[in-house]
Amino acid sequence: MLHHNIVLIGMMGTGKSTVGSLLAAKTGKTFVDLDQRIVREAGRSIPDIFAAEGEAYFRDLESAALRNTLQEQGIVLATGGGAVLREANRLAMRGGGLVVALQATADEILARVGEDPNRPLLAGGAKERITALLEERKELYAFAHLTVDTSGKSAEQVAAEILTHYRGS
Repeated sequence: MLHHNIVLIGMMGTGKSTVGSLLAAKTGKTFVDLDQRIVREAGRSIPDIFAAEGEAYFRDLESAALRNTLQEQGIVLATGGGAVLREANRLAMRGGGLVVALQATADEILARVGEDPNRPLLAGGAKERITALLEERKELYAFAHLTVDTSGKSAEQVAAEILTHYRGS
């Protein structure tokens, strides 16, 4: 039986938004970027939310947006990199569709995101922060139904790999 949704998880810069848009186009599903939805609903940027309210407040917004979004059917959802930090989020994602963890090396992620000012968790030494986050979160992605390494692959190649699994599930 096909899952009604595809949920993409993984660190920032692993290709969730790019691959998610492609998957949505190829499957006729609606693409949803969870971070963009949070920004729209909160009326301010993620760095502004972090600066004014802190990470815990942002994670509360993220959890609520995730729960609401997973009630929709026929979506490809690109989550934020930290959406896996809460067990309730992981359980909701696992129950809400085919969960695909996208991975990449620290160097690949750094090359993709650089010193992006819209990524508050990278402030003060992006390479060190990426390496630390990869280490801290590596076990949190293990609940995914499928893991795809995006290093050195085009978004088209990654999407094709996911679709092969999706259509066979």
